[in-house]
Amino acid sequence: MTYRSATVAGVITNSAFGFIRAYILLAMWREKPHIGGYDAADAVTYVFLTQGLITPIGVFLGATELGPRIRTGEVAIDLYRPCDFQGWWLATDVGRALSALLLRTVPPVVIGTLAFPTDLPADPRRWIEFAFCCVLALLISFAIRYLVSLSAFWTLDERGGASLLLVVSMFFSGMIMPLVAMPGWLGTTARALPWSGTLQVPIDVLLGTNASGFAGALEFQALWALGLLAVGRAVTDAARRKTVVQGG
Repeated sequence: MTYRSATVAGVITNSAFGFIRAYILLAMWREKPHIGGYDAADAVTYVFLTQGLITPIGVFLGATELGPRIRTGEVAIDLYRPCDFQGWWLATDVGRALSALLLRTVPPVVIGTLAFPTDLPADPRRWIEFAFCCVLALLISFAIRYLVSLSAFWTLDERGGASLLLVVSMFFSGMIMPLVAMPGWLGTTARALPWSGTLQVPIDVLLGTNASGFAGALEFQALWALGLLAVGRAVTDAARRKTVVQGG
């Protein structure tokens, strides 16, 4: 929140890419007016909501701030802190997400709404359900990035895995294209993977297009979040028993 110029630049960039993506999807929907239960207004709304959520949810982040501390050895200090190790890093990520939510989410959505026909719901219940889904989306995103960060205990450098995760996250979260537009087995597979719970599922709940409703979306996200966090805790316990001397 200190770097105000970077925040303004981020808002402009997110909004500009929102315009580009919106025009591309409008061209697609002009050829086929209804795809996966979306009309053109839904598609544009989806674009600007994803542009607003990429920073809070951490779609463009391949790892957490833990990775560099493992590489430098500073993680030894973190392991001695009188608090839960995984909980500490989760709290840090939640703080990052909240600041990004305040500064980077609302402006692109407002700009998109003013420039294009959109379909944001007026029902406050939808927004409350959307907020719950966004919390679980952050947990899923953090759990995956945390696991990539922990890989540095064995590989000594998590940046390769983080770069790979970035590509996978962008594709399977629905950042590049709504997952509802993906055909056949590719779409089915993408919607079953945890990354769909970071963007596609929350936005479907807000738009009212989720086939299993709010309860089904919540169950899907909660299972992935709890499962991945549990794996992260097990890997953390294994990492505590691994000693590596790197750089003296």
